[in-house]
Amino acid sequence: MTWLVIGTDAVLGVFAVMFSVLWFRFRLRAFLAGAGVVLAYAVSEVVKLLVREDRPCRSKPSPAPCPEPGDWSFPSNHSVIAGASAMAIWALHRTFGWVAAVCALAAAASRVVVGVHYVHDVLAGLALGALVSWGIAALLAKRGRRAHDDAPTVVLSRLR
Repeated sequence: MTWLVIGTDAVLGVFAVMFSVLWFRFRLRAFLAGAGVVLAYAVSEVVKLLVREDRPCRSKPSPAPCPEPGDWSFPSNHSVIAGASAMAIWALHRTFGWVAAVCALAAAASRVVVGVHYVHDVLAGLALGALVSWGIAALLAKRGRRAHDDAPTVVLSRLR
């Protein structure tokens, strides 16, 4: 079970490596995608304070150490970060996006297996993270289209 606990945090490292690699190609877009992950985390912290659901490890033993009281269960922060990262990476690079999606699902599942979250915590976390990150990606795409619409267009006749 300890490999699952370590693996959950290692997946977050995989996302950091993917963002670093994508940084060299996309610079500003990769930075803003990462900012979307931070925004998703902030939103999840607000939701946690509103919902205040106890963790399953408070009522039954779990293989992982149970976080301190007041560190609420819903939504799972690991899942929010995983969902937001996977969506952001997907928006930047489809191949990396598939890898990130599998990693996000694995990270979310491991939080349930080690007993620190309920299934609905991780599903809500994945959805919340992906939704916030998708919103940032949609804004970036809209901004990118607008920038191209303002650019002068040159039409060349076809050579025969």
